[in-house]
Amino acid sequence: MIIKDNEFIDLPTPTGLMRTYIFRPAAEGRYPGILLYSEIFQVTGPIRRTAAMLAGHGFVVAAPEIFHELEPLGSVISYDQTGADRGNAHKITKELASYDSDARAVLACLKSHPQCTGKLGVVGICIGGHLSFRASMNPEVLAGVCFYATDIHKRGLGKGTHDNTLDRVSEIKGEMLMVWGRQDPHVPREGRALVHNAMADAGLNFTWHEFNGQHAFLRDEGHRYDPALAHTCYGLVVELLKRKLGEGDLTPGRPTAGPTETRH
Repeated sequence: MIIKDNEFIDLPTPTGLMRTYIFRPAAEGRYPGILLYSEIFQVTGPIRRTAAMLAGHGFVVAAPEIFHELEPLGSVISYDQTGADRGNAHKITKELASYDSDARAVLACLKSHPQCTGKLGVVGICIGGHLSFRASMNPEVLAGVCFYATDIHKRGLGKGTHDNTLDRVSEIKGEMLMVWGRQDPHVPREGRALVHNAMADAGLNFTWHEFNGQHAFLRDEGHRYDPALAHTCYGLVVELLKRKLGEGDLTPGRPTAGPTETRH
């Protein structure tokens, strides 16, 4: 499906404007909405490609800058040690409540988007996996996807590094897809077990996948990228989102955009 990927909205939040990039099908019609959370590096090339992939499967995707109050609008943090240090410092400088108010702002934006059906899901990677988990506590979220969600097990998100995510697990009502790498040093076996047990004890509807992969195996830059594993995981993501959010209602009889191409 042909997409549009050059739009953004500066959403008002209690802590200032939050630049949010919109990726959507070019064809007229209405589609389910996806809040896509990035890693600590904000909306990088790999995150944009993930957003484009989801949009191409028939979703309106909103990718916010998670550190908008700490970085100039439009900032991308580099994939190097300096960038990692900066992003990790931001992670525990930002107030926990601000992450939650940001989520509500993006979800509200998606729900009111003229090309969105109002059916909403959330996908997140690394810190974004944790943010996806928390955003799934909003009752309108029907499906949540978390890739190697960091810091849930050690309550390390936000200023003070004492988040309440594990205490709020029962607030999640949608279906969850949890994906982990066994060779990920940021979420050890004991940490994964703690999250799994909390979700099971709360009676959540979820699937749990542990693969032989390192942290950041989904990112299509760097030596840890595992393309075969990423392909498998994206299939799981699209299946869940289509099943829980539906296909949308592509306007019948309308071209997808651009001239018709004939191949010989």
